[in-house]
Amino acid sequence: MPFYEVENLVHAYNRKPILKIRQMKIEPGSITGLVGPNGSGKSTLLRLLGFVEKPLKGEIRLDGRPVKPFDPCVRQVTLLPQTPYLLKRSVFQNVAYGLMVRKQRSNLKRSIHQALEMVGLDPGEFGMRQWDELSGGEAQRVALAARLVLRPGVLLLDEPTASVDAASAQLIKEASLQARKQWNTTLVIASHDWQWLREVCDHIRHLFRGHLLATGQASLVFGPWRPAGPAMVEKVLPDGQRLQAMGHPEDLAKAVAVFDPDDFILSNRRPTGPSKLCWVRGSLTQLSVEKGSRRLLATVAAGNVPFAARLEPGEKHGACPLVPGQALWIGYDPLKVKWY
Repeated sequence: MPFYEVENLVHAYNRKPILKIRQMKIEPGSITGLVGPNGSGKSTLLRLLGFVEKPLKGEIRLDGRPVKPFDPCVRQVTLLPQTPYLLKRSVFQNVAYGLMVRKQRSNLKRSIHQALEMVGLDPGEFGMRQWDELSGGEAQRVALAARLVLRPGVLLLDEPTASVDAASAQLIKEASLQARKQWNTTLVIASHDWQWLREVCDHIRHLFRGHLLATGQASLVFGPWRPAGPAMVEKVLPDGQRLQAMGHPEDLAKAVAVFDPDDFILSNRRPTGPSKLCWVRGSLTQLSVEKGSRRLLATVAAGNVPFAARLEPGEKHGACPLVPGQALWIGYDPLKVKWY
């Protein structure tokens, strides 16, 4: 049974639609990544999944039953916002607060020390520090420790590493994954850190203007687009190249093109002769093994726009092996581009 089930979800602020999701499921113990530009609805979705807010319409089921804010089973769900909020008291008291409210005072000191150690903070050094004596990265880690001490069934992370130093970012990532390993915590992560999400997520979901556009490693290219012939449109990339696709988007200024990673072909030289494929040149920026399979994911930046291509082990791409930094041509069938 899915841990989360979302159906016909609609949410708005001041009558302005923010989210409209027909269906979404999240499996227990899984890691789900939420990606999309600022304002796409990621934070709002996390608040709804955290039952901090009630949706305008629709239903969110947890463990198979509808749940509303303040329902007793919501206690297993915890949300870490992008901007940490700490009580005006010591680090120890901040981390202890949730346990005290729940009257879980058995082994209190030990539990708090373990939570601080999970996020890389020495309890002896940081326990008695006040909330305003912490750096931004330390404050975010204390906020995470205050949630980990509860051993949550669900941990919702809203841009957890966006505004912290590199060391804190790494410790936050490690602590989050440790929660999943130790307690089978279900993680839902909204982040712009594509590399991290590709490494750890079981599922990646793309949000745009409150809608779920695609799942997985799909590449999204946002407008404006312009006509380029009968049933053909194009987008001029920052380097002057033209990215072309077939279709009739209703609003060329706001249309979003979705490219499936299985539809790309890579080559270290542009093929000559007649072809139904369109080609753009770029540079290989990342090469990684896809989580859960032996296939490779190659990220090629063409005109600063990243495209993810899925490759089979041993697949040939011209005379040279793939090396990050090399120039590549990326080909695709313009008829297979999907529109939103």
